[in-house]
Amino acid sequence: MTSRAPAALLLASAAILLSGCGNSEKTSANSANANVQAVTVGVAKVGRTAIQRQLTVSSELVPFQEIDVYAKESGFVKTLNVDYGSRVKAGQVLAVLEIPELQLQLTQDDAAIQNARNMVTHAGNELKRVEATANVFHLQYERLNGVAKSKPGLVAQQEVDDAQGKDLSGQAQVEASKSSVESANSQLQVAEARREHDQALFDYAKITAPFDGIVTQRYANFGTLLQAGTSSSTQAMPLVKLSEDDRFRLVIPVPESSVRYIHLGDPVQVNVPSLAQTFPGKVARFSVDVKEDTRTMHTEVDVLNPNRVLVPGLYADATLTLEKKPDALVVPLQAVDHSGDNVSVNVVTPANTIEIRTVVLGIQTATQAEVLSGLNEGDEVVVSDRSSLRSGQQVHPKPVELMQYHSKEGQH
Repeated sequence: MTSRAPAALLLASAAILLSGCGNSEKTSANSANANVQAVTVGVAKVGRTAIQRQLTVSSELVPFQEIDVYAKESGFVKTLNVDYGSRVKAGQVLAVLEIPELQLQLTQDDAAIQNARNMVTHAGNELKRVEATANVFHLQYERLNGVAKSKPGLVAQQEVDDAQGKDLSGQAQVEASKSSVESANSQLQVAEARREHDQALFDYAKITAPFDGIVTQRYANFGTLLQAGTSSSTQAMPLVKLSEDDRFRLVIPVPESSVRYIHLGDPVQVNVPSLAQTFPGKVARFSVDVKEDTRTMHTEVDVLNPNRVLVPGLYADATLTLEKKPDALVVPLQAVDHSGDNVSVNVVTPANTIEIRTVVLGIQTATQAEVLSGLNEGDEVVVSDRSSLRSGQQVHPKPVELMQYHSKEGQH
């Protein structure tokens, strides 16, 4: 009996020790599993800020107006007042042509006008003479007719009739002379009109600038024969190429999806990489239709160039603001998951567990997205790798500072 008791005690002690070791190992395993599940994730808070969606399109700067200046009448270049790079004002004389034919025609017109004036003078004098004669005949008839009525038989009726005939003839001659005067005046007006016409053509010997600008090309020299630009029978050569360089056009093709956001007067930031400068512009005009082949709308931006820094042919990036909200609820784009039409984010709850929420997005930029529904201000969303996360999973959130998250501007 006595020898068996110690053995039993030893067996009981061993059992207790084994049982304690088993519980310790089970507790350690549970602790390890908990550590594996509670992974560290980077989070960012949902907040409010200004957000905008922009469209940036590259295009080439072209002068607001650029034309080839032609001669209206054919002639030789007698005087040339401009050259490459000459800056001119509207109405300034660029060149003077020598047109001998028109000079001779003006001399002939002056002679025709003088002749017409002489004819008018002659017709006027003739009218005065005829009126004087007609007046004599009329007085004679009035006297004879008066005597014949007051003293019948004293004057023969034949004399009265002859006097009346001369009176009527005189009046007819007066009317004919008046017509001659009117005809002479008409001839004078025709001659003066012809002179004005030829003078207008001769004035085209002075080729002037139609607008303020700069000469970018010169085609003619002294003595060059310039054909009339209105002639279709010859290949007319222009005098110069003139560009309006105080204002430029930037033609940009706006995609069909952005057409509804374009309005006249919208501000545009025009960046010229070669000059490392940005210039203000505005939407000045657009075609109000979408081209079938490119699905874009022709849009023009006016860019002022008061300091003459811009030159034709430079490439520029035009940035238009399509949508803008000053106080939008936004989430970092790194937090958004897309699965077909479903958009979701992983939210860390106050209990530090993962909750997958479906959201509706509004304006999207390269770094941010506006949240229309599904999130509240202050919610923490996961911005780190989310591929292994599951709903309800325990996590350790770690705030992440995202520089781009605080940006108020975005580009599309």
